[in-house]
Formats: sequence, C-alpha cells, structure tokens
Amino acid sequence: MSNREIRRRAGDIRGIDWPVGMHPVLQRVLAARGVGSPGEIDHRLANMAAPATLGGIDTACVLLADAIERGRRIFVVGDFDCDGATGTAVAVRGLRMLGAAHVDFRVPNRAVHGYGLSTALVDTLHDPAPDLIVTVDNGVASLAGVAAARARGIDVLITDHHLPGPDLPIANAIVNPNLDGDAFPSKALAGVGVMFCLLVALRGHLRTQGFFASAGLAEPDLGVLLDLVAVGTVADLVPLDFNNRILVEAGMRRIREQRACAGVLALLRAAGRDPAMLVSSDLGFAVAPRINAAGRLEDMGLGIACLLTDDAARAAELAERLSAINAERRELQAQMIEQAEAFVARWIAMQGQAALPRGLTLFDEAWHPGVVGLVAARLKERLHRPVVACAPAGEGTDEIRASARSIRGIHIRDVLTEVDANHPGLIERFGGHAMAAGLTLRRASLDGFSAAFDSVIRTRAAAELFDPVVWTDGELEPTDFCLELASLLRFAMPWGQSFDEPLFDNVFALDSWRVVGNAHWRLGLRLAGLERPIEAMLFNADAGARPPDRLRAVYQLDINDWNGRESLRLILRHIMPA
Repeated sequence: MSNREIRRRAGDIRGIDWPVGMHPVLQRVLAARGVGSPGEIDHRLANMAAPATLGGIDTACVLLADAIERGRRIFVVGDFDCDGATGTAVAVRGLRMLGAAHVDFRVPNRAVHGYGLSTALVDTLHDPAPDLIVTVDNGVASLAGVAAARARGIDVLITDHHLPGPDLPIANAIVNPNLDGDAFPSKALAGVGVMFCLLVALRGHLRTQGFFASAGLAEPDLGVLLDLVAVGTVADLVPLDFNNRILVEAGMRRIREQRACAGVLALLRAAGRDPAMLVSSDLGFAVAPRINAAGRLEDMGLGIACLLTDDAARAAELAERLSAINAERRELQAQMIEQAEAFVARWIAMQGQAALPRGLTLFDEAWHPGVVGLVAARLKERLHRPVVACAPAGEGTDEIRASARSIRGIHIRDVLTEVDANHPGLIERFGGHAMAAGLTLRRASLDGFSAAFDSVIRTRAAAELFDPVVWTDGELEPTDFCLELASLLRFAMPWGQSFDEPLFDNVFALDSWRVVGNAHWRLGLRLAGLERPIEAMLFNADAGARPPDRLRAVYQLDINDWNGRESLRLILRHIMPA
C-alpha cells in the first residue's frame, strides 16, 4: 500500500474496424494504447519498416560485401549488456550465414576497457588484427576509439541506436536511426534491431550483386535470428512501437515453436519457464538477467558463447553457469539496494521528505559498478524521481562509473547534456536514452555533479511529474473474471515498454488472507456479482501491515497452473483502502 494515485487510460473504440470476434476488453486495451486501426496490430514481418531507409546503410552494405568477398577479418565489437550480447550474436551468426569466412567478436571488459569501442579495447585487437570492426549497440560516441582504429588502417562500421553527441566519429559508415535527418520511421530500434536490419539489407545487396549464385551459396533465411532480436529488444526496454512489436512477435513465435537457438531455450529452461507458454515478460525477467549477469560481474563473452552455440548440451551447461552468476548478482543487488534505501531513510529522517533531491545521486565505496544500474532502477521506482547510482571504477583509480534511470516525462540523456553544457568537464563521458544512461565521473566531481543534476531537474521538470501514478484499463465486469480472457490477454500482444501489459482496477471485499514465503500475501477477494471469492497474490507486501477489509486493487489477470490444473488468479500491483 502507498500513496500512488490510480488513473485510468482513455481510449475510444468507436469508429475502428476491429477484427470480427475481438473481445471488447481487448479492443478497449488496444485503443487506450493508441491503436487506431487493425493495421497497427498486423504484426506480419512483411509490415516491418524497410531497412533500406536507414541512413548510411548503402555504404555499410558495400563495406561488408567487400569484406565478405575478399575474405577480410571482421571483428564484431559489442556492448556488455543483453542488447549488446544478442546483437553481437546476431551479427556473428548473420555474417557467417551470408558468407563471411573470418568473423570473431570482442566485448569490452567493464573494469579494464570502459564502454564501447575505446582506445584501450582497440589496443588489444591484434594477432591477428581485424581488417574491419563492426560495432553493435555502441560506437556513436567512440570518437577516440574509432580514430585509433583508423590510424592503424582498420576500417570501422558503426551500428548503434544511442543518441549522438555534437560530434560523430570518423567511421567508414554509421548506421543509427537516431542520427539527425535519418529517414527510418522507427527511432525505437534496439541495437540488436539495427544489426538485424543491416543484415537484411546486406542480403539484398549481395543478391543484387549475384554473390550467392557465384559463390554457390543458398540465400539464407535470416528469420532464424529473430529469437535473439526479440530477447535484446525486450531487455533493452526500448518502446515497443509497431516495428518493434513485429520483431518481438516474430521472435517469440519461434521460441514458442521450439525453433529458437539452443542458448535461448536453455536459458528459459534454467529459469524454469516453459518455452511453449512464453510471454514477453519471460524474456525481460528470466532470460535477460542471466545474460546481463555475465557482463555485470564477469565476462559477457560467456553470455555470447551461450547464444552462439548450436550444441544443446553445451548451451545447458553455459545456461547453468549464467544462472549461478545471476544468483550472485541478485544477492549483491539486494545488499546494495538495502544500503541505498538506508541512506535515503537517514536523509529523510534528518532533513525531511521535502529536502530529498528531485534528481538523486548515490555513491558507496563498496558498490559494484556492474550493479549500480539495478540500484538506480529500484530507487527511481520507489521514490519516483530520476536516480544516479555510482560506484568506484576499480582499485587504484579516482574514476567513478554511474548509471542513471529516469521516470516518464524526464529525458535523462537530455538532462545530462544540459549538465555537461552548464559545467564543462564535470562529466567525463556519457550516453544513453530517454529513460536510462551511463556516465563516468571523477571523485572530485561527484559533489558538483550531484548538485548540478538536481538543479537541472528542478528547473526543467514540472512538479506533477513527481506524483506517482498507477495507470489502469478501468474496471472489469464480473463475467470478465475468467480463464478465457486471462489467456487471451496474455498472448494477444507482445506487451512491454510503452505498450504496457493490461492492468485493471476494481473495488473488492476482503474474504481471507495469509502471509506466504514471509513477504507475500495470498488473498481471497469478493466482487459483487460473483458467488465465489477470487484468488489473488500480492508479492513483496508491506511488512507488519494487513490488507483493508474493503480495498481498491490494481491487478493483472493471471493463470495459476498447479499440478496441471489451471485456475484464475489476480496478481495485485497496488492496493489501497476503498
């Protein structure tokens, strides 16, 4: 229970030629998400935005085709998160499918090389050195790294989706839908999506040049890569616009049909998820954390190896290792979040809630730089304000690595840009999106950055943005509380960022409740018009509290599968006295 306001989304279903038989609740949900025609939910791959409209893609295709035809050494340089890992796997698999004979990959070590195509990483590329570097999910900010590679005679192709700074690296080609003037209609592509589009365009270029016929190769089906595209797209929390929904839906279909790569299937099984029953949240909460854990605590190469192997036994072994690393990450994350929350509680106790910065910066000497993004994400949810969490970059250095997470309405990358413009040199490096960003500071700059960050947000962000709100799709009728509607909503769409999974709110009477697992509540809720109480679960309930006898609940329709018997269950997201 909290003071969050419950608001209902508005959507007008009138005047829309919905498919015959579509449930009115689904109509209402889709209209509230801005869907105005059946074409906007026609997720066939044929409706994907044309890769040819990406800026720089013709030059990139010529560069890659030349490298393939001449047998040049290609190194894919990825990022150490799930988007970067899946994008690297897509690049390596796809280029090999398209005839590249010499493809390898490198991922920077967070503590040694820093982020992206850095000069430190370029210095390690030898014995043999690559002829061409292809970045995935990074590179648009790697001015020094690209210059270092070009100085060694190495060609560089950048594929990225991060927002560019004022200057671009001097690469041979850059493919990024977020460059100024780029005509690609979907600016929400993840890094893995950009790479997939490039491979599709490259296949068309090679076809036009007669490459497959002359090389005696069958033209490959790049659709086999879509499971990886779906994982990376969901994991990176990019908005699921129409184009991204097409990619994610196609990838999830492959997974449900057991046609995904061995690594994705192994990761799902290691997490106890049934691939046949997959929903997009399984990718975000089961697969992605296991891949991300490798980059956070060890070497992302382990995660990429899991996604590249075609041996089911090897994939299972790697998935178990990744699960073990993820368990270690969860323990470390819990400790760091507990410390962060204790710090905030002390601050509020000493200075009052009103004195808490609108833009909060936290630092602890013992924190791990690979986990600060998760701390920032948890604190911004609890406090409903942008949070930057910082940790030492390593022993013997005064460098600090930080991750920022924001709330809707406050573009965190733009905030950092303004801080940098107002205080040149305060931030060493930064980059990111509207909701998440990464940056590097020096210890001596931490206090100055903290004050400047809060100042920009206080100046630019409207006060109402800090009011916590839970959005719902309104009430359900008693007849809607059924397995059929729960199943329909579960599989109807690839729900995710900016295309939220349906939530509803009703007023219930409390019939029964008990604590399970020390932290969760199992409730029986009565609704007028229904004879029997409805089972509900509230996870991570307030310790020492009890539910009110009459409550307004925000919930998700869920299916509880126990010993092969399915029953309706509500997953409660928020409750308050009614």
